[in-house]
Amino acid sequence: MSGFKDTFQRYETKYLLEDFQYRALRERLEGMAQVDDYGKTSILNIYYDTPDFSLIKRSLEKPVYKEKLRLRTYGIPEDDTRAFIEIKKKYKGIVYKRRIGMKYQDAISYLNEGEAAKEQSQISNEIDYFKNYYKGLGPAMAISYDRIAMAGIEDKELRITFDENIRWRVDHLDLKRGNVGNEILKPGQRLMELKIAGAMSVEMAHILDEIGIRQTSFSKYGRGYVDYMCPEGRVAVNYENKSIGKIFLTA
Repeated sequence: MSGFKDTFQRYETKYLLEDFQYRALRERLEGMAQVDDYGKTSILNIYYDTPDFSLIKRSLEKPVYKEKLRLRTYGIPEDDTRAFIEIKKKYKGIVYKRRIGMKYQDAISYLNEGEAAKEQSQISNEIDYFKNYYKGLGPAMAISYDRIAMAGIEDKELRITFDENIRWRVDHLDLKRGNVGNEILKPGQRLMELKIAGAMSVEMAHILDEIGIRQTSFSKYGRGYVDYMCPEGRVAVNYENKSIGKIFLTA
């Protein structure tokens, strides 16, 4: 996949949309943003964590700094499909993402079987450090979804994504399985992410306000983890409470 950046630094804000809000927003975005060349894409991820899920538990406590490691493909991979290994960090609201690409089977060998990366780089060195620092790191959860991505027409830094059919699973952690698992969103809901280099434009802020779209705190891996640990009681959990991660520290 040409055209994919290896490094990112940006602000990312999230919004949970009902279907009527999504349809109204798409109408308002005409002339401001357009669907990118990839159209609707299935994005498949495996998140890596320690045996006691220390990375996601820390993330749910909303610290100033947090980081994640994941393997990603765009569509169901074959052994030679290009896959991406990504370190995603967030510090004081700014998201930093660094990634390397390689064949899917090579990525599995590198992450799961301890083989060295075939091509060494500064980013691969950072991933090696991550793997060594977090003891027992291994595949923990698959998160998959269908995404429509839009890019700004005049503002080339503007990127808006809409995710639906967001699912998680902790078994059969092979991306060749595709987008299968337990549903995270309610029917008709979509998760929107607004990705910008700086401040949101006044025009965009007015559009969101008029449609009644409000920013939310939402982690796909975090939601999957909460569902996994508390399958019968997520509705009783205040997900945005900073103490949510502590619920599971003694579980």
